[in-house]
Amino acid sequence: MRRLHLSTILIGINAGLVLLAVAGVALAASSLLQRLADEQGLARVAQAGASAHQEIVRAGEDVAVAAQLLAERPTLRRLLQQGDTAQLEAFLGQFQRTSQLGACAVLRDGRVIGQSGALHLADATDTAPRGSVPYRLVQRPGHSALVLQATTPLPAVPGASVATARALDDAFAGQIAADIGLPVQITGRAVLDAAGARQAPRARALASGTMVTTYLAPLGPYVAVHPLRAPGGEIVGFVEVDLPATSVTRQLQELTRTLALLAIGTAALAALGSLAIGRWLVRPLARLGAAAARIGRGDLATPVPMIPGAEGGALAAALDEMRRQLLHLTADLRRQQAEAYAIVTGISEGVFTVDRERRIRYMTPQAAAMLGISSDEAIGRFCGDVLNPQGPGGVRPCDEHCPIVHARFRGGARATEHLLLRSGERRTIVITSAAPAETQQVQVLRDETEVEATRRLRDTVLGNISHEFRTPLSAQLASIELLLDQLPDLTQAQIAQLIQAQQRGTLRLAQLIDNLLESVRIEAGHQSIRHQPVALDEVIEEAIELTRPLLQQREQAVALDLPYPLPLICGDATRLVQVFVNLLANANKFAPASSPIHIGGSATAQHVTVWVEDRGPGLPPLASRALFSRFVRAAAEEPEQSGIGLGLAIVQSIVERHGGHVHAQSTGGGTRMVVVLPTGAADENPDRR
Repeated sequence: MRRLHLSTILIGINAGLVLLAVAGVALAASSLLQRLADEQGLARVAQAGASAHQEIVRAGEDVAVAAQLLAERPTLRRLLQQGDTAQLEAFLGQFQRTSQLGACAVLRDGRVIGQSGALHLADATDTAPRGSVPYRLVQRPGHSALVLQATTPLPAVPGASVATARALDDAFAGQIAADIGLPVQITGRAVLDAAGARQAPRARALASGTMVTTYLAPLGPYVAVHPLRAPGGEIVGFVEVDLPATSVTRQLQELTRTLALLAIGTAALAALGSLAIGRWLVRPLARLGAAAARIGRGDLATPVPMIPGAEGGALAAALDEMRRQLLHLTADLRRQQAEAYAIVTGISEGVFTVDRERRIRYMTPQAAAMLGISSDEAIGRFCGDVLNPQGPGGVRPCDEHCPIVHARFRGGARATEHLLLRSGERRTIVITSAAPAETQQVQVLRDETEVEATRRLRDTVLGNISHEFRTPLSAQLASIELLLDQLPDLTQAQIAQLIQAQQRGTLRLAQLIDNLLESVRIEAGHQSIRHQPVALDEVIEEAIELTRPLLQQREQAVALDLPYPLPLICGDATRLVQVFVNLLANANKFAPASSPIHIGGSATAQHVTVWVEDRGPGLPPLASRALFSRFVRAAAEEPEQSGIGLGLAIVQSIVERHGGHVHAQSTGGGTRMVVVLPTGAADENPDRR
């Protein structure tokens, strides 16, 4: 619990007494002023309610006058005598707009023969006077709004009469509100069925038949409710006027604000006086408190000031001795911390520490980068949730085989863990756990994933290159030696044959290099492709030209049967050429000499299908899926010029990166390799990868 200063206690007592005295006076004055404000507000809203009712009376008289004027118009009698209904309704519409009425109509023998406006005219045939009131107030059927209506007989036209009406709607209420300067609401008697704070004054007005004024506390307005009567004398609605309480209580608020300011000012003066006395009493102790606060914030270089008095002087000397000892101790700790930080951040391994509950308390940037997270994100979390080690059967080893727990009993532990990172990447690390040092336990991470992957990739590529490049290079070397030794004795045809053999060998080497490079890219995870419009027929023609020397060697012809035009696809033309070069090279190897190789296809709105078919030995049973695995080659059926088992795997990888698929079919008399690619336009940025 925080202790109060002596000056604070003095200030609080004096200011509290002043505030209590002023608050008592203010409460008594506010109660009296509130009653006066309520009386003034009720008087103002009563006057406004009477004015609003008078406006409705004047509006009813205007409706009656409009009916009388309409009945006296010669044009109306002439149109009635002529029976021109269209001209009659046009005349009534003009009169309605000019007189600002909601509706007007002409009736004969109880039947409407012309009307303008959408208001319903109730009892329009009833022209009997209602006492001294020349108009009626009626309820619209199916509506809550009231209507002022007047009916006058037409002189010299037996059985005819005119009716005028005006709705007491929101627009009419807005006009009255603008005149009296307060909000006005005109409602029918049906509002009595709804719930709300206004139901009590409405019920009182209905019972008494006179205007009722009240205050809808708390924070509500002053309300005047004046009943509105129908021709028969029954109450059919209410006109309500609101006076916001803020407009009445503004002066009360001003007085209250003045009293509050007075109380605050008086309390401030009392506080200033108490502050001066308190400072004089506690100034020496405040100086010692400030010195202790500086030491707590880490300022150990500023000496503690000496204060007069025996007790104060002894306390100041003790504080200064403590400051000197802390200064030496902090310097030693900072030096040791800098050395430890330089060691930890200078090694390539990752380091993090955990507490007794195995929550991470510190993590180096190397460890955070190895786990694919930020150091701040890992702090405070359980280490198993951050590392996410994967044990046998998908069970995390955190409960039974945790090296952190084992190190607490063995003085140290080491384990190889297979982590599943948040990005989906799998990483193999070696965790070396030290024994606990008080509440902290240090862990060292060494990444083994990238080293092993690089080593395997290097061994695979070097082995494939050394094995598969030997045959075409030996053939080329033999052709070159023959040219060098027997060039003067060879005929032009023999020279051309040797050069073609070198060309075929170079083509095979280029194909092997392309496949090896593509395999390396796949192995390294660099599998992006370009997204550009590609004409597939041009890709196939380029692939045929590249493999033509191989086809000519075995006297094989390519038969094209593609639909025209093939739709464009979105992809990488260079990679697609590599797809069909591999398929044609396979067909060239497995198909018999002098046999045709067929390239056909079909197209729909969503996909383009192209197949390469040869007349070779076909596929062995259950071998169609295995053909697309890396480094898989046929056993006995493959010819002498074998490959490295990458061609079809690369074909499948490239096609799938284009959103398509590839499969093999045995036609009984050969093999058909089918490539299915989606159609579509290129992206806006064609160089995007």
